[in-house]
Amino acid sequence: MSIYDYPVKTITGEEVSLAKYEGQMLLIVNTASSCGFTPQYRGLQHMHQRFSQSGFSVLGFPCNQFMHQESGSEKDILAFCERTYQVTFPLFSKIDVNGDHAHPLYVYLKKQAPGFLGTTSIKWNFTKFLVDRHGYVIKRYAPFMRPQSLYGDISRFLKMD
Repeated sequence: MSIYDYPVKTITGEEVSLAKYEGQMLLIVNTASSCGFTPQYRGLQHMHQRFSQSGFSVLGFPCNQFMHQESGSEKDILAFCERTYQVTFPLFSKIDVNGDHAHPLYVYLKKQAPGFLGTTSIKWNFTKFLVDRHGYVIKRYAPFMRPQSLYGDISRFLKMD
């Protein structure tokens, strides 16, 4: 299995397959609009623009599981991201990343790239997963890892593919 086996819903409600992104390297991130890490949207957008010509994309998945820091509707989230951070990378419907109702994509991501000491749960907003052009998880990054600190890995893996 790869990430391409999981259907997702865009932030505007359209059901899509992640196979749409086959052949691209991806950074999948659980996001929130009212978090101390929310300014990472700026870095994620810059990353998306910088590497998109090389076959790279950021995918944002809003999540309200961490202190209710993403409590707005999809329409509110989209407006906030576009207005505040000029986000153009794909955003998806709000999902759960932990627990019984965790989206199957996140169940897969967590299993493929466990966190510190093998933990499979997502600890906070802005946990990041780097996925290769074939849909397999390469690496997991903690929420505090700023997008610009991932540039070296992204550049290296883009060249390897």
